[in-house]
Amino acid sequence: MILYGIKNCDTVKKTRRWLDANGVDFQFHDFRADGLDQSTLESWLEKVSWETLLNKRGTTWRKLEDPRKDQLDQTIAIELMLANPTLIKRPVVTNNNDCMVGFKEADYAAYFAN
Repeated sequence: MILYGIKNCDTVKKTRRWLDANGVDFQFHDFRADGLDQSTLESWLEKVSWETLLNKRGTTWRKLEDPRKDQLDQTIAIELMLANPTLIKRPVVTNNNDCMVGFKEADYAAYFAN
C-alpha cells in the first residue's frame, strides 16, 4: 500500500497516525519531495474522477493564476496537478487496485476491516 501526500499536511499526518495505530503497513510517497509522474496520476483517475482529486478548496488553488482555471476539463486538471502537486486532495492511498482520496476515519476502518 502506498500513501501519497506531503509530509507537513495535517490530514496526511492524521492518516499516517491512524494507519500506524491500526497496524496497517504502508509506504509513504511525498509528491512534493519525491515527485509525481503522469502515469501515476492517470492510474488514480481510472478509479476516481478528476473532480474528486483536484482540491479547489486549498491555498494553492486560490493563489493559482492560470486562466485555464475557468475552462477545466480532465486534460487541464492533469496538467495543473502535475505542475502543482499540492492541488491534489490529500492523502491518496493506493492498495492493489483500489484508490482512496482524503481521510475519513470511518471509511478507513471499514476498508481495512476486510
